[in-house]
Order: sequence, then structure tokens, then C-alpha cells
Amino acid sequence: MAEQILEEWDELTTDFKQLEVDNKRYLQQLEELTTVQKKCLSHIAHQRYRIGVISKGIKELSKQNVDKEKITELKNNIMKRKAQLYEIEQTLPKPNGVYLKIILGNVNVSILNKEEKFKYKDEYEKFKLILSIIGIFMAVLNFCVRFRPLELSYIFLLVWYYCTLTIRESILKVNGSRIRGWWRLHHFLSTVAAGILLIWPDNETWSHFRNQFMMFNIYISLVQYLQFRYQRGVLYRLKALGERHNMDITIEGFHSWMWRGLSFLLPFLFFGYLFQLYNAYTLFLLSYRENTTWHVPVLSFMFFVLFVGNTLTTISVIPSKFQEKVKLQYRVMSQRLSSQLLNREVEEVSTPVKED
Repeated sequence: MAEQILEEWDELTTDFKQLEVDNKRYLQQLEELTTVQKKCLSHIAHQRYRIGVISKGIKELSKQNVDKEKITELKNNIMKRKAQLYEIEQTLPKPNGVYLKIILGNVNVSILNKEEKFKYKDEYEKFKLILSIIGIFMAVLNFCVRFRPLELSYIFLLVWYYCTLTIRESILKVNGSRIRGWWRLHHFLSTVAAGILLIWPDNETWSHFRNQFMMFNIYISLVQYLQFRYQRGVLYRLKALGERHNMDITIEGFHSWMWRGLSFLLPFLFFGYLFQLYNAYTLFLLSYRENTTWHVPVLSFMFFVLFVGNTLTTISVIPSKFQEKVKLQYRVMSQRLSSQLLNREVEEVSTPVKED
């Protein structure tokens, strides 16, 4: 028995020596990786600086009698180079933004593996779905039952949810997401609005507004579920086609087959925005009542800002998507036409010529 234990220990010691060798190699390669990453970042900074100098030179050349075709070609090459630099930059670690530095410090949140980036984006969508389901349940419960601790628990959940979204979206931004600035600002404003709701006293104005607010949250949670279904489907399709970045917020992605889902979703979104306007109007009227606290006019203004921002941003997205749809249809038609012409030429070549 003792000999067997000693043999096992000797075997384990041999394995440990191999572990030390592998760990030493790992640390060496990690140090080399860090050095190469710094070199790549330095090269990118140098490329962008020189591109900036060349771009200024092009503006001066445009005023002179220089071959316009060469200038146009150079501009196109600069655009391609910027796109190439962007793609290379996604494989390298990035510094945190100001918000993440305040919340997390200088912790590196860059995700360098493409598959891991997709998993993080997918988890972000699942997180929103799970909280939407919980939100529907709690909002319905609050609508049916008047219990102050339950109300405060739900509103605190909203504060935590929107605050968490701002952190997750900042991490997405660091890792290459092209989410529009308004949607991030929207969640910051929603966090503040939920915080004001949390400290709103249980008075007459709150009693008048609470059922409308719960109905609004039930509807918004249902819309978020529809968005999840749409966005996840788009994300997986675009990933399968290999035509978008893994960290893209998928409302920025577009193809012709997306119009069916997007055209279905848009009426629900705009109705939700009108509901925000109605909330702002209701709170505006409540602000003229006696003994109204400062929470009412401030929330009225914030709901109005959210309505305006959401509406304008969504409207601004639609024309660009329509243009992409037209370009895609034109591209498909061109490909079909060229394919038909090629097939016709092949048939003409392959068909034997009859002699008279």
C-alpha cells in the first residue's frame, strides 16, 4: 500500500514538472503577445496619423489642377484602409471609456475571440429577455394589487436593470458594437427616471399615475420580447452569412428579408413612443395640482425627451435601411442579369453550328 502511494506521488511529481514547463512557455508567449499587441496598436496609430496628413494634402490638391481620377482613387483607397484598420483594431484590446473607468476602473474588458464576442452579445439579448419576463409578471402583479413594498421592489428592479444595461452596452461598445449613441443615452436617462420614481412619495399624484405607469411597463416588456425575437433572428442570420460584426446591435443590420420582421415591429415601437408622450402629458397635467412634488414635472420632461429621442432616432434609421434595401435589390438584379447573359453565351458556344 505504501509503495503504491509513493509511486502515485512520483507520477504526480512528474506531471507537476510538465505543468511548470507548460506554464513557463505560457508566460513567455503571453509576454510576447502583449509586446506584439503594443506594436500593432502603435502601427495603427501611425497609420491613422499619416492618413490624416495625406487627407489634408488631398484637400489642398483638390484646389489645384490635378488629375481628378487619381484623387478619387486615392480617396477610395483611404476609405478602404480605414475599414481595414477598423477590422484589425477589433482583434486588439481597447482602453475602457470614461463610464467604465468610473464603474470598473482600468480592468480590461476587451474580448479578443470572435466566438466569445458573439456569446457575450447573445447573453446580453437573453438578459434583456429574462428581465422583460420578470418585468411583465411584477407589473401585472402591481396593477392588480396595491402594496407599497411591492411597488418599490419593482421600481428598484428597473433601476438595477437599466444601470446594468448601461454597463453591458459600454462593454459592447469597447468590443466594436456600433450601437447608436442615443440608445445608450436612452438607458442612462431611464436609469435616472427610475431613480426618481423610486423616491417619489406615495401621495395623490402617484396614486393617479401608478396604474398608467404599470400598463406602460407591461406594454414595453411585451415590445422588448418582440425585439428580442427580431434581433436574435437577425443576429444569427447575419452571423451565418458572415456579413456583420459579432458585436453589432442588430437593429443596425439590414437585408431585404429583414423588412418583414422590421415592418411588423415598427408599429409596436411607435405606439410605445406615443405611450411615452401620453405619460409626459399626464404628468404635465398632474404638475398643476396642489401639493405636487418636484418629481412630477421632472418626470414629465424626461418622458417627453425619451419620446422625441426615440422617435427621431428610429425615423432616421428607416431611410438608410430603405436605401440599403434598394442597393441590395439592384445588386441581386445585376447578379441575375449577368448570370443569365453568361448562361446564354455558354449555350451559344456549346451549340454546334449547322452547315447549309
